[in-house]
Amino acid sequence: METRQIPLHEDPPSTIGFLLPCQQGRNVSAYEINEFTTIGRDAGNLIQLEDPFISGRHARIERRANGFVLRDQNSRNGTFLNGLRITEALLVPNDKVRFGEAVFVFSKTADLTAPVTSKNAAWNEELRRLPAFAATDFPVLITGPSGSGKDVLALAVHEASPRKHGPFVSINCSALSESLIESELFGHLKGSFTGATHDRKGAFEAARGGTLFLDEIGDLPLSLQPKLLRALENREIRPVGADRVIATDARIIVATHKNLLHQVSTGQFREDLFYRLNVCQLRPPSLNQRMEDFEDLLYLFARQYRVRFSFDAIQKLKEHSWPGQIRELKNTVARAAAYMPGEHIQPAQIDQLLDSSRIMVTTAKAYAAAPDPNGSLIKEIEREMILQRLIANRGNQRRTAADLGLPKSTLHDRIRMYSIDVDALVKSFTV
Repeated sequence: METRQIPLHEDPPSTIGFLLPCQQGRNVSAYEINEFTTIGRDAGNLIQLEDPFISGRHARIERRANGFVLRDQNSRNGTFLNGLRITEALLVPNDKVRFGEAVFVFSKTADLTAPVTSKNAAWNEELRRLPAFAATDFPVLITGPSGSGKDVLALAVHEASPRKHGPFVSINCSALSESLIESELFGHLKGSFTGATHDRKGAFEAARGGTLFLDEIGDLPLSLQPKLLRALENREIRPVGADRVIATDARIIVATHKNLLHQVSTGQFREDLFYRLNVCQLRPPSLNQRMEDFEDLLYLFARQYRVRFSFDAIQKLKEHSWPGQIRELKNTVARAAAYMPGEHIQPAQIDQLLDSSRIMVTTAKAYAAAPDPNGSLIKEIEREMILQRLIANRGNQRRTAADLGLPKSTLHDRIRMYSIDVDALVKSFTV
């Protein structure tokens, strides 16, 4: 049995810590650790774990001047830290702690984010490049289907980089009009255009010292692409209405679900900008190509939303094709939390969870197949479906996109195309 040395002086400790469950199938949230936390099988423990291999009073964690200290309470089967049996040890972030068969990770935050590892051999091999990419300041291009977790990968690169203590700024290039996106990226001066009532920093300035994530870069207007290229090449920007340039200090990560090489060949995307962005590349596969990770992802979302699925229900979920990728899986679990709170979900209930999005997609395809020379019928039906879901969700566009099985960026495009005033729509049922 080993004891980790407890130093006399450490960085100022957090006033709160968390144990994050990492053993698959345990539908629990993060356990909060305060001044003194006991762990064991007895009901009197602050963290009660129903495990036959855990003693009644198994271990404790207490906050001391130098941080959180884990101590075994003479348990029958021992307390393990990173694979070693211990009597007492100072916990540091990412330590793996085991009591009986229950395994946890110690953290200073309660964030249960998806891991950037995979049980799919090909994808995991590609993910092994991520730390090397993160260590550089080169641009990263993330390509893959909508909903496959490109934003999670972008944040993972940032968190693993020397810039992790700087800001992480995300801009969706498809969610802004062409007239606004230049100001969003580069900023503007007061009076430079109608409505510019004050100076405004753009995303490049907001991300100074950190990372700028440009999502859906394939939708960046062609007229703005030379300006972005110049910002990358010269590491400087010119705010709208300014007569001077500003040096930049932001690492660039971009993502798209589109085939940029095809857009280059059709003149929709500049070739020189493509090669400037395509230095480091990550290509997450679709969910049905990495089903080895399905249960891990399902358990992750189930813990977040406090949902329990039976074994047979999980097998039925695996039969679905998941066209909406990981986003669709997450929204399905969220729907289960809303429709069936506290229930142990069975196979017979899975169709109900999947039907809402499946019916909408099937209906849209059926109308798309119907003859309509002008496309007016299809557009009217699509507009009506969007309006109905916006009303049902009280204007929440993220939920509406999930219900319709659309990427949020596509929903933004449709709202603009159909001239839907979401603010007015919300007011109509809140007055």
